[in-house]
Amino acid sequence: MSLIAFLILGALAGWLAGVLTRGGGFGLVGDMVVGIVGAFVGGFLFSLAGLDAIGFIGALVSATVGAVVLLWVVGMINRA
Repeated sequence: MSLIAFLILGALAGWLAGVLTRGGGFGLVGDMVVGIVGAFVGGFLFSLAGLDAIGFIGALVSATVGAVVLLWVVGMINRA
């Protein structure tokens, strides 16, 4: 995947995760960071479950799931 497509995917996934978990995004750079890290988390979780993310939509779903899990974990750590 090209770098620009990867950054766009990360921004979209981070924004979606922000909307799903707390009702808003984190700004462009924050959304990209959350989405990119979420893409790695989602890829790892999908591989553990034996699932494949195919195409842009599959990668977006995987990254969004990973970003939501990442935000949930960070939220749990901040509460402790």
